[in-house]
Amino acid sequence: MKFMLLIHGNEQAMMEATQVNSAGMSPEYAAYNDALIKAGAMLAGERLRPTTSAASVRVRNGKTEVLDGPYAETKEQFGGYYIIEASDLDAAMDWAQQCPASQFGTVEVRPVVQG
Repeated sequence: MKFMLLIHGNEQAMMEATQVNSAGMSPEYAAYNDALIKAGAMLAGERLRPTTSAASVRVRNGKTEVLDGPYAETKEQFGGYYIIEASDLDAAMDWAQQCPASQFGTVEVRPVVQG
């Protein structure tokens, strides 16, 4: 089954605390990515730019509104994702638990609809 791991955390705290290598990745995330790849679980994953570079679009009553930044004001921001292959929800949650973001933020696990 495919699952999406959605990484939520305090964007400012993450940017201040993260030490990155020349590829822009912390050693913890580099190790996590390697583990996913070696297990054959990694399908895709990306880190997102800060919310200051975001825009939100919505259409209400035929009128388009464009908002700078994220749509919702929250304490945690959506910072990236992984799409993984796992045998079941328990296995996907095991991967989420190993994600470095689970130590300071939240990793939401969502099954992907298979069509």
